[in-house]
Amino acid sequence: MGCQSVSVHSISKAVPIKSSQADDVALVHQITDLKRLFDDTFASDFNTRLIKGDDEPIYLPANTGEGKLPAQPFAQVVFAHGFYASALHEIAHWCLAGEQRRTQVDYGYWYCPDGRTAEEQQKFQSVEIKPQAIEWALSLAAGFRFQVSCDNLSGDEFGQQPDRLAFEKQILDQIKVYLDNGYPPRAQLFIECLAAFYNQSPFDELKRLVT
Repeated sequence: MGCQSVSVHSISKAVPIKSSQADDVALVHQITDLKRLFDDTFASDFNTRLIKGDDEPIYLPANTGEGKLPAQPFAQVVFAHGFYASALHEIAHWCLAGEQRRTQVDYGYWYCPDGRTAEEQQKFQSVEIKPQAIEWALSLAAGFRFQVSCDNLSGDEFGQQPDRLAFEKQILDQIKVYLDNGYPPRAQLFIECLAAFYNQSPFDELKRLVT
C-alpha cells in the first residue's frame, strides 16, 4: 500500500567509530546532559520535554485527556532507545515545527516505512532536508559525528538505493541558506546552548562545509 504522507522520522545514525574511541564518546555525550539542556531551555516557554523512549521516536503534544490520547501536562519529544543521534534528530524536527504542527501527534505526518517506492523516497527526502540541516548543526555544536540518513535500506521498487551524495548536497545547500538567513529561532538557541556546553564552534565548521 502506498503512503498517503511522509513521516518526519528517519533515525539518524552516528558515523561508526573505532572501539578505542567508544568509551570516550559515551562519557562525553550523555543523554542525561542532553535532556537537562533541552528541558532547561524549552520546558518553561514551550511546555515541552525531551523523553527517552523504548521504541520508535514520536512527538506527543500536551493533552487534557480528550480524544484517544491519555492526559499529559506537557508535550514530549520522544527519541528512540536512548540513542543520542536519535535525540538530536527529533530535536531538529521539533525546532522546525510550527505552532499548529506542534498541536498534533508526530506533527500531523504519517510514517512511511523502509521499502519506499522511488516516488515516496523523493517525497521523504524533500521533507528531511531542513531537519537534517538543523541536525547537522546540532551535532557539530555537541561535537558529535553526523551522518546523512536516507533511511531506506531496502531500496525502492526497482532495487535501487537512494542517491546519498545528491541528498547530502541538498542538505548542504540548505545549510548555506540557514547561514545566510539564520536558523529557525529555537534551532539557533539550542545550537548555541550545545556549543557553550560542549565548547564547540559549530558555525565556523558549517561555513567550512559549504565553502
